[in-house]
Amino acid sequence: MEQVTLKIKYHSSEIQKLDYIDGKSDWIDLRSAENVTLKKGEFRLISLGVSIQLPRGYEAVSVPRSSTFKNFGIIQTNHMGIIDETYCGDHDVWMMPVYALRDTQIKINDRICQFRIQKHQPRIVFEEVDELGNPDRGGIGSTGRM
Repeated sequence: MEQVTLKIKYHSSEIQKLDYIDGKSDWIDLRSAENVTLKKGEFRLISLGVSIQLPRGYEAVSVPRSSTFKNFGIIQTNHMGIIDETYCGDHDVWMMPVYALRDTQIKINDRICQFRIQKHQPRIVFEEVDELGNPDRGGIGSTGRM
């Protein structure tokens, strides 16, 4: 398996160092680097307390953890964050843009999202055809339905 080294600057000594999720996944948890109180309907950028230099040709994908809405009543406003390798300065702190669907409190070190890195998509060329020549699956939402 390929190994990639990421340079990381921590902006808080209170958050735990980044590591894989309990050794079970190749996603890495990100933690709130600040105490946050939100009222229902409020928006906030929550600091994740890190700046990371990604290798050239890579980007990071950031998404909420599966328990984030249940535990905190927040959703990530862009649903999925993309951080490219040019966002790599000392003050380019990773953030999570959230919207509160209920009054909530998030504490320093609460795990609120997760990320992984991936190589950039290759250049795509579209070839227009009259038919694809494959069997149809029945359309969106039809799997498993009679």
